[in-house]
Amino acid sequence: MSTLDERYLDALRTLSTTLDDDVEWAVTGSTGLALQGVPLSPDDVDVQTTGGGVYEIAERFAEQVVDPVSFSESAAIRSHFGALELDGVRVELMGGVQKRRADGTWEPPVDVTEHRVFVDAGGVRVPVLSLRYEAEAYERLGRSERAALLSEHVE
Repeated sequence: MSTLDERYLDALRTLSTTLDDDVEWAVTGSTGLALQGVPLSPDDVDVQTTGGGVYEIAERFAEQVVDPVSFSESAAIRSHFGALELDGVRVELMGGVQKRRADGTWEPPVDVTEHRVFVDAGGVRVPVLSLRYEAEAYERLGRSERAALLSEHVE
């Protein structure tokens, strides 16, 4: 069980109860890692979903959107990005995430359902990306220190 601030648990409860099982999504980043026992203090909640799922989430939380969803690409990653504010917590949305391969081509979008596990967050079942997947993803992005930290917590 994590030691997340109550505001984060409230935001996760809101996401889980609003999205149910009809949107493919998972919590990632520091909040997802903290929920799995990694000693981190999150600044926000990162949600990863499909390309269509990110727009569905933004639509369901239309009143809470602070950054409308749009497509963005960097040298290493591309996705549909947006943000909400729930219970005073910033929720970063990423949909259809693709990472650039060494040869310059793009990997297929991440299938979050293939890599997610479920954890209890204040009495609510929350999907998170597994520590094993997160460690591999950080390593591919060149963030070896974070990948090593996560590898210490993989069961």
